[in-house]
Amino acid sequence: MSLVVRERLTDDEVIAALEVAEEASEADGVRPLGESSLLRLRDGGGAVLAYDGGSLAGVGILDGDSGELVVRPALRRRGHGRAIATALLGQAGSLKAWAHGELPGAVALARSLGFERFRALWKMRRPLGGPLPEITTPPGVRLRTFEVGADEDAWVRVNARAFADHPEQGRWTRADLERRQREAWFSPEGFFLAERNGELIGFHWTKVHAAEAAGRGQGGAALGEVYVVGVDPSAQGLGLGRLLTLAGLHHLKSVGLPAVMLYADESNAPAIALYEKLGFAHWSTDAMYRSPRPAADDPLPDGHRL
Repeated sequence: MSLVVRERLTDDEVIAALEVAEEASEADGVRPLGESSLLRLRDGGGAVLAYDGGSLAGVGILDGDSGELVVRPALRRRGHGRAIATALLGQAGSLKAWAHGELPGAVALARSLGFERFRALWKMRRPLGGPLPEITTPPGVRLRTFEVGADEDAWVRVNARAFADHPEQGRWTRADLERRQREAWFSPEGFFLAERNGELIGFHWTKVHAAEAAGRGQGGAALGEVYVVGVDPSAQGLGLGRLLTLAGLHHLKSVGLPAVMLYADESNAPAIALYEKLGFAHWSTDAMYRSPRPAADDPLPDGHRL
């Protein structure tokens, strides 16, 4: 076993790393890397690579003090996961890492390293085959779709205000938005904006997964996502969270998707209650673990600001 730390990956290394992630996704029924890590990987960003003989056995991605790793299923239980996690921890000093789906192997590795569970996101789903509640727009509010080349700066401002206390989402820049606009799944027709007096006050950005990871009988099916819902603090109390969520659900149903998913912080009782009223139910949990350190007030991500 050997480890290689790269500041930039070659094209061949990117291809091999993505193959490892895809093999793990197919074997485990859950994607091992989040969107940010995948984008970083596709762009050839830095990574820790673990080799077993001549084969790439695993990959670790570090973004600040947050990291994710994946090990090829056929080469597990050989110490690659621990080696990658230790290397990431050495780079970061303190480390926070996601266990997507809280798979037993990932949880066992985290606990063996003395990590503690401190954040969790519920993955919730609902089918789209049945009727949806009608959309009722509050007086003075206009609902429309995103216009590429015109709405980026306004969206970045409202996103920052809506997610001011979010450790990741609130820091998005126009470059982060534009990076996702280049993804094949991006569609302005599924990106809804709420305006009042010509000012943007809320949004719902939907996403379509061409094929969800296999698991629990859902392998290969296209899946919609309530990607991110945000409401400007000045517009709280107008019911925009429900309005915008419904607008996205109606759109995803109209394009023929059988089901839709979203992420919500398990401690965000109001958001979970809203989504349950809209027909969503808990599907699985992604948990974040952190290395031992003095107690700190870490803000919890809602995933959706309503």
